[in-house]
Amino acid sequence: MTDTASSTTQLWRYIQVDDPSAFTLIVETPNGPYMRRIPPALPLPSGVEHGPGAEAAAHTAATTWGMPDFVFQQAEHATKGSGLRELGDRLLLAGRRGAVVQVKARTIKPKPDAQETAWIQKVATKAMNQAKGTVRQLRMLPAEMINGRGRALQVDGNAYEWVAVFLLDHPQVPEETQISLKPIGIPAIALTRRDWDFLFDQLRSTTAVLDYLFRAADEEPVPLGEEPVRFYELAVADAAAPAKDIDTELVGPGGTLFSTPRLPQAPAGADGTHAHLMIRIMLEDVATSFLRDSVAEADRFTVLSDFDRLPVPARAEWGHLLLDMLRDVPEVPDEHCKWRFRRLLEEDGARQLIVGAATRFDPIVQASFSAYVQLRHHEVTARTGMAEESSTLGVLLTPRHDGVRPWDTNVVRVHGDLDLSEEEIQVYSEAWNRAAEDAESA
Repeated sequence: MTDTASSTTQLWRYIQVDDPSAFTLIVETPNGPYMRRIPPALPLPSGVEHGPGAEAAAHTAATTWGMPDFVFQQAEHATKGSGLRELGDRLLLAGRRGAVVQVKARTIKPKPDAQETAWIQKVATKAMNQAKGTVRQLRMLPAEMINGRGRALQVDGNAYEWVAVFLLDHPQVPEETQISLKPIGIPAIALTRRDWDFLFDQLRSTTAVLDYLFRAADEEPVPLGEEPVRFYELAVADAAAPAKDIDTELVGPGGTLFSTPRLPQAPAGADGTHAHLMIRIMLEDVATSFLRDSVAEADRFTVLSDFDRLPVPARAEWGHLLLDMLRDVPEVPDEHCKWRFRRLLEEDGARQLIVGAATRFDPIVQASFSAYVQLRHHEVTARTGMAEESSTLGVLLTPRHDGVRPWDTNVVRVHGDLDLSEEEIQVYSEAWNRAAEDAESA
């Protein structure tokens, strides 16, 4: 047993004798001890050389537990310009954050620990320099990158905040191997492939993984393979931190403050239900839906990024609520329509998420939902004064009864100053705010 307890966090790490590549963490929480088994990394694909196989396995973890739409590599037909190299890195992109992932594998039998540690330091330094070069090149010349669904996105390096990730595939990293990463102008972090798989399995959200990578890169480095220990130390600290004060009046009367830790101690979906999968299914609906030729892939990426910002600890509760909404909205007389909504305004006041359900979908419902999203966006931006940098994403579920699928997913996204006329504001407000008042008084 290795005791890794700190003065504020009671946390123990147990090595599994029957499987040295896995271990178990036991965390003492206010609700009692919590046990988390950290499994080994996913197996390498068969029939593939070790190096490319490690890259493919890391790609599989990110596309399976995250979204394929957020994992990129350069298009095969891309050509090198004068003085420019092809980009062999894998990229994680979501919203305005990106990670350059350099996967390195030990393809020969490891040497004695001292020599092995020196080799790891050497390849880590090389990987960071390559990552720095990739970011520099993307800032000089945007490149066409292909995501996990085979779709192309033009990536301008200047549009993203970057972190460099050195990802090591190694049969047995020497104990307490800590990488010294020289400053390269962007945050940087070193992980093993087991660490990488753990983060995606724990969070099931690319946005959450990216946020964690930036956060951890700002901390003191930890030995390779110890990222789950650091994760739980941060998660325990998050759980103990007091909730921040947020002006709930920004969303109008009746707003309620819900607080969740930034990092969940339990893995996503650990409540024993599949409610958290509701969000993934809705993301898949958006990702695989038919879009008009006039709608760019960049717009789909933006919508997915906005939706994936929903905090991981809140997803199971939102999933239960959405299922309840879908069961509830059909229970009305014919020719009537019932609506239910949940709204989330992020801490910065600039991003709003609205999810809802309605009895049916038709042109009137579609127009009404669009009006609702525009009105709520206008109301919040009028209170914050941040119209130009603000956006609102609305996602509406409507039940189906044809047996093809249980519901339809419809999306409306608005951003900036909508320049609504006084007449439009009055009509939208009378339709939605008066209806809400009537519902409350009924």
